Amino acid sequence: MSHASEAGDPLIVGSKRFQSRLFIGTGKYASAEETRAALEASGAEVVTVALRRVNLADKSEGSLGRLLLSGRWTILPNTAGCYTAEEAVRTLRLARELGIGDIVKLEVIGDAKTLYPDNEQTLEAAKLLVKEGFTVLPYCIDDPIICRKLEDVGCAAVMPLAAPIGSGLGIRNPYNLRIILEQAKVPVIVDAGVGTASDAAIAMELGCHGVLLNTAVAGAKLPLLMAEAMREAISAGRKAFLAGRMPRRLYANASSPESGLIE
Repeated sequence: MSHASEAGDPLIVGSKRFQSRLFIGTGKYASAEETRAALEASGAEVVTVALRRVNLADKSEGSLGRLLLSGRWTILPNTAGCYTAEEAVRTLRLARELGIGDIVKLEVIGDAKTLYPDNEQTLEAAKLLVKEGFTVLPYCIDDPIICRKLEDVGCAAVMPLAAPIGSGLGIRNPYNLRIILEQAKVPVIVDAGVGTASDAAIAMELGCHGVLLNTAVAGAKLPLLMAEAMREAISAGRKAFLAGRMPRRLYANASSPESGLIE
């Protein structure tokens, strides 16, 4: 069995084990049917849902609530649209009452234009949620200090952005991600900014443990094909990381040896 085989290389977040390292969002699709097809094509086991924008109580035929609560995926409720720790905590308590589960994505926005997170409010909310028994995955700036603080208060993973939400700009600061990875003892999952398959592969080649994305698939010209591409990119990037890339060199180095050749 290879090191990167599905059975031998699970992603462990808290008490959860996942074979897929791709987390995918459920917004911006043309219909519930397109959402279903994209989720299936991606191979993702975890799907994130904005509780303030999706009515999961609606389980009528063809509804998003019926699809997502079918039991096929682990639902990761998120607090998109929340601007204070109080709002975020209240929203996730409601999610728990709905029976969605205790693994949650914490998102507390500090700026409506950039959608950058508010570090102070995120940390405050994380402390409360961890104390209440939630498995917390916080969206945060790619700042090693805030990532360390979030881990210290008990978050099960940290989710630094690669670039602003929905920008598709890709990995803007690989050096910060490398520092975060070097110090983290919990999974590091890139959240926001991935635009195409190569961005996801780069994140995984850096050593990130997973990638969460939405717009990169939902906003593609052919969402289902992009979902497949993301699935393959995550797998390829993970395998490349485990394999260990060759050293970078300034000059050529012949791949065929000259010593021992018969003149």
